[in-house]
Amino acid sequence: MKHFTWLATAAALFVAGCATAPAPQAPVTLRLIAFNDLHGNLESSNLVLPHPDPAKPGQALRMAVGGAAHQAGLIQALRAGAQHSVVVSSGDAIGATPLVSALFWHESTIDVMNRMGVDISTLGNHEFDAGVAELQRIVGGGCRGPKAGDPAVSCALGNYEGAKFAIVSANIVQDNGRPLVSPSVIREVGGIKVGFIGAVTTSMPSLVVPSGIAGLRFIDEAKAINAEAARLQAAGVQALVAVIHEGGSTGEPGSTMEWNDAGCANRRGAIFEIEKQLSPAVDVVLSGHSHQGYNCKINGRPVMQATAQGRGLSVLDLVLDPKTGDVDRTRSQHRNLPVFNEKTSAAHRALIISQEPAPYAFALSAAQPDAAIAARVSAYSERARPLAERKVGRITGNFATAANNGDMAAGRLVADAQWHSTRSAERGGSQFALMNSGGVRAALFCRNGAPCDVSFGDVFTMQPFGNTLVVMTLSGAEIQALIEGQSRPGALIPSASIRWTWRANAPKGQRVHDLRIAGEPVNPAKDYRLTVNSFMAEGGDGFNALRQGRNRVGGDVDIDALMAFLAANPNGVGPDPDLRYTVE
Repeated sequence: MKHFTWLATAAALFVAGCATAPAPQAPVTLRLIAFNDLHGNLESSNLVLPHPDPAKPGQALRMAVGGAAHQAGLIQALRAGAQHSVVVSSGDAIGATPLVSALFWHESTIDVMNRMGVDISTLGNHEFDAGVAELQRIVGGGCRGPKAGDPAVSCALGNYEGAKFAIVSANIVQDNGRPLVSPSVIREVGGIKVGFIGAVTTSMPSLVVPSGIAGLRFIDEAKAINAEAARLQAAGVQALVAVIHEGGSTGEPGSTMEWNDAGCANRRGAIFEIEKQLSPAVDVVLSGHSHQGYNCKINGRPVMQATAQGRGLSVLDLVLDPKTGDVDRTRSQHRNLPVFNEKTSAAHRALIISQEPAPYAFALSAAQPDAAIAARVSAYSERARPLAERKVGRITGNFATAANNGDMAAGRLVADAQWHSTRSAERGGSQFALMNSGGVRAALFCRNGAPCDVSFGDVFTMQPFGNTLVVMTLSGAEIQALIEGQSRPGALIPSASIRWTWRANAPKGQRVHDLRIAGEPVNPAKDYRLTVNSFMAEGGDGFNALRQGRNRVGGDVDIDALMAFLAANPNGVGPDPDLRYTVE
């Protein structure tokens, strides 16, 4: 596997390009501006942020937010208010994206990030969706040849130059023992060196198709960061920022997001376990992956995430001590800020600004959309428009992603479409389908009342991965074990032809009861045919039992199956109100 030597070179140039300044006599303030999990959301359509309502504690303002031009405008306003600033992405900038990114092999997203002025990024799991070789091209530049039957276009607006920002990750190791990318990068500000260390979640093997990460190992995040932190300290770098594509959540389950509550009393999840193990030398943790908003302060160390999809930014003003070269945590401040757009109501905008500290309130007030980036996004959108607006079906009601114990109407639609696509004998003879809930990326809804037409752009946003369908054989006992193996009820969403009862308080191995296929109790010794997508078939999302599936038959691309299901019902498809499983 080719080593990303050009990334190491880019990182070296990044440092060398910052001229060494005389040792400062007074404290130096560095403003970090961070976002995570952009997922190619370059347009502002239908992005909403449930921002805590300052006037009504415990309630949320559902504000229209986001869009690359508005995100860039807020970044510019924040940079204008600081002598020194660095813009950081915490991974998943690409993958699982709208058509405006995916139709251009995500070149559009990297292009726009360059124009935003992103300085440093770590890698997320979705950067590996198309494998390491394609990741190398996306980051390094160059046009991609067309793929038969795929409408995606490379170099749509001219030569594609790749990422102009440094990419770091300390815990991705190739089979030759070398790091895949540079573990860290150093930025010198006002004569003080600041180190940025990257890492990605170690759950990668369950999140990415195995072929996409073949030849890579993902070592413990904290150990990798601590080792790199010690190396940087030995080189005289004392101010250290960890940029980790891993996350958690805060607040009571089901409560309103309180994304600037520094106490984070109910914090939970992998990022907080990692934080416990990090060296005290690490001053800041910028996180992602879980699409949550939080601004925790743990033993004086900020741990932050700004939701996802460009809806918010994390902003940290770090005070650097000229004598020690380290962060003075007692004098630093940090906030999560919303990215207002043209649809944000004036009342919401004014209310939020009135609650923010002066420097951040000023930036929110002064921010204007970046006209050049707006034009660039519009150019990509226009190229995508004919395909995006093509009618592919009709629905008679909304298919929501809001779930009852995970059983969501949008997922039921996808599972049914995949079952119908593969149930004939010549297509595999499937008896049911199972869909991973994480693969259903958006709702399908009528904006101006049902019934309504559905476009290609609508269904692509719901199913953006381009997985193919796989029909396989498992025994009844293996199917029982597969469903038992869910991390939670609702990780698997069934087609209409399979039902079960989940007993939440039963011991593991005894939670699935009354498992039926086509209304008949499942016989543990009998073989059954089932459909899953190719990601799941290779053990994605931790469903390793599916790798044992026998007599495999390949099927359509998942989005093609969904479009065919919609087209087969010209009067419209309505959401099935019946839950496919019950939770006791």
